[in-house]
Amino acid sequence: MFKVTILGFDQAYASAITGVLDIFGLAGVTWQRMQGLPIQPLFDVQIASLKGKSVKCINQLELNSHVAIENVVKTDLLLIPTIGGDPIEVLRNNVALLPYIRKHYALGADIASNCSGAFFLAQAGILDKRMATTHWGYAELFGQLYPQVNLHIDRMITEQDNIFCSGGGMAWFDLALLLIERYAGHDIATTTAKAHVIDLSRGDQSAYASLRTKKYHQDPEVLFIQQWLEENFAQKIVVNALSTKVNLSTRTFIRRFKRATEQSPLTYLQGVRVEAAKKHLEASTHSVERIVNLVGYDDLSSFTRLFKKHTGLSPSQYGKKFRR
Repeated sequence: MFKVTILGFDQAYASAITGVLDIFGLAGVTWQRMQGLPIQPLFDVQIASLKGKSVKCINQLELNSHVAIENVVKTDLLLIPTIGGDPIEVLRNNVALLPYIRKHYALGADIASNCSGAFFLAQAGILDKRMATTHWGYAELFGQLYPQVNLHIDRMITEQDNIFCSGGGMAWFDLALLLIERYAGHDIATTTAKAHVIDLSRGDQSAYASLRTKKYHQDPEVLFIQQWLEENFAQKIVVNALSTKVNLSTRTFIRRFKRATEQSPLTYLQGVRVEAAKKHLEASTHSVERIVNLVGYDDLSSFTRLFKKHTGLSPSQYGKKFRR
């Protein structure tokens, strides 16, 4: 049996611990039981915490640990669950866990993080110059703290060497199925997914992200244009003419806009329009063609390409997935 160790700490997501316990523990069991086949558990799963203490999760559920992380000599997989609280505070309170992440990485274990659990891997230094992902809502903070990490925020899962990261808070089942396939093969991963009625692969997490408009800068002219674009995106807008609204030259305006928002005015406008289209697709019964017109575009094919670049889905696919 493969040994799976889940690192427990206060303010973790309970489901990212108990869910992983279930899905690994029932691989080779649930489907086989339903089909009348011999049952063969494949994973020995344990929660490990400092000194074996119980873990109080972010939802106030208290979980008992099976073992002290200090006593885990060897494991095939060390998995760090989602941080439910403030990542910086949780890291500050759990500095003592970092040497054990480094230890098992050095011993050759697979190291995996779910969602904001990637902050632990980055803080431990094992993500330097490596590919990683985390929750899209933490992309900016993660990038500021760990610029040496090759962050791919659109990805649901990244893997490089023996390090695995998954995106959003409930992406633990995407990660678990990938790792079950790694250890036990595609058939076991597929039957585990079927038994639990979950998709074997959900693609990337771009479709789940919302527009994050950087407005905490101190440039009043840029703030004015950001607000104007968000109120008037449906109009025909000539980007190079925006500078006249704040009495700046085109060159100066574009330079200041990029410095303040880390985007060009055109990219910002495109993001606003995509976000508006997403809201229409989620809540209205308009046709895709009508929605494209409502957000300021005439060409369906060019907007479809733009929308897919931002979300990973076509407008019709997005509507099917998220419409109320």
